[in-house]
Amino acid sequence: MKCLILKVFAMICFAGMAAADPLEGDWRTIPDDNGNSGLIRIAPCGAALCGTLVAAFDGSGTQIDSDDLGRQIITETVAQGGGSYRGKIYSPDRGRTYNSRLQLQGNQLAVSGCAFGICRNGGTWQRQN
Repeated sequence: MKCLILKVFAMICFAGMAAADPLEGDWRTIPDDNGNSGLIRIAPCGAALCGTLVAAFDGSGTQIDSDDLGRQIITETVAQGGGSYRGKIYSPDRGRTYNSRLQLQGNQLAVSGCAFGICRNGGTWQRQN
């Protein structure tokens, strides 16, 4: 009986210690149409992953204010296997949400998306942490 109680206790203790998804963390975007880039923090949100704009930078790399700070740029994103993810991605410079395709390879994240047959290559983002 003691053994069973210890097993149940261990399961409860370790349930919250599940391994983080490899996509989680901070990612620096490439410059957008305006020459600005951002720092996107990807973390769990419900059963999916979401990415929030936590900092914005001008073309020279100086941090700037942005109306989009705190906005979820990546939403509804789920792993497909092999470092591939699908979900939604918002493009602040175009004010449009795309169906996203993300491909994780080490510390690089290839980003692209399509909406109504119009596709956009979001370039390769770099891991920052």
